[in-house]
Amino acid sequence: MPKVKTNSGAKKRFVLTGTGKIKRHHAYHSHILTKKTKKQKRNLVHDDIVVTADRKQVRDLLCLR
Repeated sequence: MPKVKTNSGAKKRFVLTGTGKIKRHHAYHSHILTKKTKKQKRNLVHDDIVVTADRKQVRDLLCLR
């Protein structure tokens, strides 16, 4: 049986923490920033944890099972 490959896009977008959670970046912070408020841009800077509903799908993309 062949080896299972990690999804190349997913390995660039997600980071595994020491406790096993998956960190992600916020979307909508790369362009068209002039119409966004300072508060909105500031809140998009911080990383976030992947929600439990999507955790299994991301783990399958990263081949962590």
